[in-house]
Amino acid sequence: MTHHVTEQPLVQGERSAALAAACVRGGVAAGLGLGALAVLVIAAWVSSPFPDGGPGDVLHAAAGLWLLAHGVELIRTDTLSGLPAPLGVVPLLLAALPVWLVHRAARDTLDPGAGVRDRPRPSPSGAVASVAGGYLLVTAAVVLYSESGPLPAELVTAGLWPPAVVAGAAGAGVWTALGRPFPGPRWAVLARAAGLGLGTLLTGGAVAAAASTAWHAGRAQTVFLGLAGEWSGRAVVLLLVLALLPNAAVWGAAYGLGPGFALGTGALATPLGLAGDPAVPPFPLLAAVPAEGRGTWLHWAVAAVPLVAAVLLGHRVGRSARTWTARDTALTVLGAAGACGAAVAVLAAAAGGPLGSGRLAAFGPVGWQTGLAAVLWGACAGLPAALGVRAWGRRSPRPKRVPAPAPAPDLTKTKTKTKTKVEVEAAASGDRELSRKEWWRPARRPTLKWWGRLRRTGAATGVPAPGGAPQEDPYDDDLYGGSYGNAYGNAYGGPYGDPFGDTGYEPYDFLPAAWEPSPEPRPKPDPEPDQAPEPAPGPAPDSKGPGAEGPGA
Repeated sequence: MTHHVTEQPLVQGERSAALAAACVRGGVAAGLGLGALAVLVIAAWVSSPFPDGGPGDVLHAAAGLWLLAHGVELIRTDTLSGLPAPLGVVPLLLAALPVWLVHRAARDTLDPGAGVRDRPRPSPSGAVASVAGGYLLVTAAVVLYSESGPLPAELVTAGLWPPAVVAGAAGAGVWTALGRPFPGPRWAVLARAAGLGLGTLLTGGAVAAAASTAWHAGRAQTVFLGLAGEWSGRAVVLLLVLALLPNAAVWGAAYGLGPGFALGTGALATPLGLAGDPAVPPFPLLAAVPAEGRGTWLHWAVAAVPLVAAVLLGHRVGRSARTWTARDTALTVLGAAGACGAAVAVLAAAAGGPLGSGRLAAFGPVGWQTGLAAVLWGACAGLPAALGVRAWGRRSPRPKRVPAPAPAPDLTKTKTKTKTKVEVEAAASGDRELSRKEWWRPARRPTLKWWGRLRRTGAATGVPAPGGAPQEDPYDDDLYGGSYGNAYGNAYGGPYGDPFGDTGYEPYDFLPAAWEPSPEPRPKPDPEPDQAPEPAPGPAPDSKGPGAEGPGA
């Protein structure tokens, strides 16, 4: 006996179970990021020939570095002066790791994979709240743990920046899982234009920072070698330089936008020059800071970066605004410029901050100034570019000239015409006027060869040849359809006629040249006078007529 067993899909939980699973995903993401940074810090501590502190201090340093990646300011308590000093410059490359982990956790919550399609999933808002809640629980535990170490977290920034960063990354992950929907096509164009402008700004800033570092390569090398003498210390410095490379790109973008960045509370670097007394700590990336004094044309050339970014932003909007009104195009450009400026402001605020107390309390670009400058650049340069591209795309293209098709020949009415030898030669030579020798030749007149002329007997037309039938005239009108006879009348009439009555005579063989006078027609001979008719023969006269008398008269 065969038993058929029907497998039913097992439901692992209801909505609460799905939310709990999403919360666990958020906590796991936080643990992965914290663990990765802890491994790096422990490796640097182990490889150092003169390590400071013990394993507890190393874990506290890892926890502080992880919080700093989320925008939390740290308080350094072990300073030379004994006064606590804030540390708020966020290494943006380290911030990319937790943002990516939260994004991935939220995305996988709504799209768990092909093998578990029957697993219950929470709503989008529930997924964002659950993933962010699980992540922030771990963050709160790390903040409490850091309070007992050398780098405690500043509580105001700890309650402000981590929730914003985590919620934004989770929302982006849910949006990706839903297929990146937009409320309308204009919002999609706005977001893409803002992303293009932001990417252009950061790329140009990175190029400017790299060019300045290469220009001051000697000074940067001296500072790098002076920070650490052994290879382990230099490796740590190199890792810190790599983590701060995105910061250098943001600094370069802020420098090109105009507001520049602060090098302490009394110094400001802009394309116009470096004003004040800068307080620059010894670090390889800070060797690229321009020298004191007024700016030159090399410094002013950095202004091309925001100009290009604004033009590309406007061009992106203008390409999609061919069917929009000018008002909608302008509003889209302003919205894209505002979104780009907001992103630049956030990045500038994270890339700068305090490096200590006193003169180092303000270091790097100011967020709101940099963001406002980006908005102004986008509005002033992007709006004309968008309207210009829109107008160029709305122009009516000039119609192309299409040659008229040749009429198809009507095969039912077309007759084949055989060209004569004269017409073929005239068409080949390009001469449209036939010569005097050829213009009057009939089209259907047969050509007589020389042997045909020799065989002529000179007999008149219709007169039988000796021993034969009457000879046909090759130029007879009836024989050739009357074309020759009707066109020219007599076969040999005109001024070039045959004066001797020779039927083999060809008048066109003896035409005069262009420089010879035409021969005068030979006058016809006068007709001979008619002679008196002879009398009809009568009877013979009698010898004995009336006038002849015989002898007997």
